[in-house]
Amino acid sequence: MLAKVYVTLKSGVLDPAGKAIQHSLHSLGFERATDVRLGKYLEIWLDRGPRAEVEREVDEMCRKLLANGVIEDYRFELQD
Repeated sequence: MLAKVYVTLKSGVLDPAGKAIQHSLHSLGFERATDVRLGKYLEIWLDRGPRAEVEREVDEMCRKLLANGVIEDYRFELQD
């Protein structure tokens, strides 16, 4: 089973790296890029098990290690 985990900064949290990317995009002529928010994408392969149990485990991974709950949001999806 594959867990795709997306970690992003909460809205309102300053994102200097995202701003730097936006500035670079503008420098390259991509003026339509009105905002850039930088985040993390992780792929975690897991042994199969009851879906609810796997969801609980991935959520716990996110809360304990993968995302900083103070400044980041996370979401994930499971694929068989």
